[in-house]
Amino acid sequence: MTSASTPQGLARFNALEESAALAALHEVCASTAWARRLLAARPWATVEDLYAAAEAAVDGLTAEDLDEAMSGHPPIGRPRPGDPASAREQSGMASAPDRLKAEMLELNLAHQEKFGHVFLICATGRTGEQMRDAARERIGNTPERERETVRTELGRINRIRLARLVEADRQPRHP
Repeated sequence: MTSASTPQGLARFNALEESAALAALHEVCASTAWARRLLAARPWATVEDLYAAAEAAVDGLTAEDLDEAMSGHPPIGRPRPGDPASAREQSGMASAPDRLKAEMLELNLAHQEKFGHVFLICATGRTGEQMRDAARERIGNTPERERETVRTELGRINRIRLARLVEADRQPRHP
């Protein structure tokens, strides 16, 4: 239920047609199950309600849903060309020295080989060294622990992206 006290950006998102809202949510997270769970929970009265629904949706993702979500994330150090969100989120790696970028590439490949998926980390606000150090540490995880770490990182990423989506001065992008 949308009220006069609902923030403008959230109210605008609540009012989107289902297909536009689903497309906007899919830009936040590539998991169809996650996006559909959030879509079904609309409208939200507060941004905190949205965040709580998003967290619950991440917690409910199956292994296949997590794989789908991770498929929407490029490797650290290789943001998607033409994707300003990807470049912004990975900006800590953009100015890293070539040796650090090369090391991160090796760590990405080792992670992919060991776990079968991209090294996922909430890169926003992190330096290249911090991301490298996290990759080094996490390569020692068991597959189960890494899955739970991925779930936590995905939740952080989604929260940041949702905040951008419902900012009052922005219109959600959709096809």
